Amino acid sequence: MSHEEPLHAVLVRARTLGFLGPGSIEGHLTHAAGFAVAAFRQLGHPPASMLDLGSGAGIPGLVLAEEWPDAHAVLVESGHRRCEHLRTEIAGLGWTARVEVLEERAELTARRPELRERVELVTARSFATPAATAEIAAGLVAPGGLLVVSEPPGPNPARWPAAELAALGFGPPRYEVVGLAHFAGFVKAQSAPSDVPRAVGRPGKRPRW
Repeated sequence: MSHEEPLHAVLVRARTLGFLGPGSIEGHLTHAAGFAVAAFRQLGHPPASMLDLGSGAGIPGLVLAEEWPDAHAVLVESGHRRCEHLRTEIAGLGWTARVEVLEERAELTARRPELRERVELVTARSFATPAATAEIAAGLVAPGGLLVVSEPPGPNPARWPAAELAALGFGPPRYEVVGLAHFAGFVKAQSAPSDVPRAVGRPGKRPRW
């Protein structure tokens, strides 16, 4: 996919507002595009629906929305200013019919009836700890769907214990390397327990592992 404008300009504006971390704009876009490659390798097709946890400046959510124009995308972000920025940029891109911004904690998003275990692809980049990310995503990923998480280099089994993942409905991690970026993908093997995720803040403050 092209990393030319308009997404480059979107991230420049996000950086001006303090919503984008260090590193080149092109580097952020390239890393975000890696989510699409990793997801396609494991799903075998473009997702019909996707949700990005903690979207911030819109990475990788906006990049994936550009890559998959036929997918319904939801960007979840709890920060009000970031959500206002995302909505403004989405309107400018002409994507309001297919890209939605939810301003709320992701634990609450996972309890929405229209999203509860109905999303084919959930992504997370610097969202939370592995345990909190998996617990929250378990309430969103549909059985047979996929969670893709940005990872540090080198697989670390302690980050993703198989027994704990299975208790949430996920299979073991499958690692992908795209360029210099590393990702872990988790297929949703079965439905999550009804009490997952726990109340706002609990997955992070009292992690399952």
